[in-house]
Amino acid sequence: MIDCSLPVVTAVLALARQASDAIVQIYTQYTQTNRPDIIRKEDNSPVTQADLIANQIIVEGLSQLQPTLPILSEESVASDYATRRLWNSYWLVDPLDGTREFLAHNGEFTVNIALIHEGKSILGVVIAPMQQLAYFASKDIGAFKQHHNSQPVSIQTRRCDLSHFIIASSRHHGSTSQQMTDFLNNHFSHYQIINLGSSLKFCLIAEGKADFYPRLGPTSEWDTAAAHCILEQAGGLLVDFNNQPLVYNSKESLLNPEFLAVGDKAILEMLRKL
Repeated sequence: MIDCSLPVVTAVLALARQASDAIVQIYTQYTQTNRPDIIRKEDNSPVTQADLIANQIIVEGLSQLQPTLPILSEESVASDYATRRLWNSYWLVDPLDGTREFLAHNGEFTVNIALIHEGKSILGVVIAPMQQLAYFASKDIGAFKQHHNSQPVSIQTRRCDLSHFIIASSRHHGSTSQQMTDFLNNHFSHYQIINLGSSLKFCLIAEGKADFYPRLGPTSEWDTAAAHCILEQAGGLLVDFNNQPLVYNSKESLLNPEFLAVGDKAILEMLRKL
């Protein structure tokens, strides 16, 4: 049986914090005249030294924590699907989710580590370095939030109230698009939008500060996996537009389908009726 008990979660948290500290050290040295070196990947997305150092810390740490488990990280060479499809359990990592936010110097980036078992995210850790926030969950312990060194507190999603409906949206791919505007106006008469980078959007729903995050553009599996567990353990749901839960490592591509993240399943029932 795969272990996602509190001691394992605690060890992963410590590892994510170590990576977070390394990112902050680079981030605080970053100014308009001292910009980090940027590498462009094949899809033209940016990679910085912070991504690579955080990746090294996490991959080395997870290899020591669970030597038998494979690791799939955004910043490592991905195994082909012929190999990956044999993985029953593995770590799924985004060492710096929100590199564009890092480069924009707005602080809205995270460190994401998930444990996947049989296609489901069963442990998730999300660290927001600049906010000194940690969100973590597993199927064995539930979902929690911790600010700096304070005691962790249990978090849960909230019931939907359409008179105070808050939508979390991607800062770069969300509420500014005509497609998103049309989608929201076709389904809701009143809403407030909070634009955020990285997996913080899921965490906002998980702690009951937002209700809905629709994603109409591409994301990768490492973008969602850690926060997926946190959202589910807090009482929310993450489904595709056919109301099917997102499943990890089920196909050649590592891209997710478009999805809906909700704190209250009543939102999905409402959408189905429209």
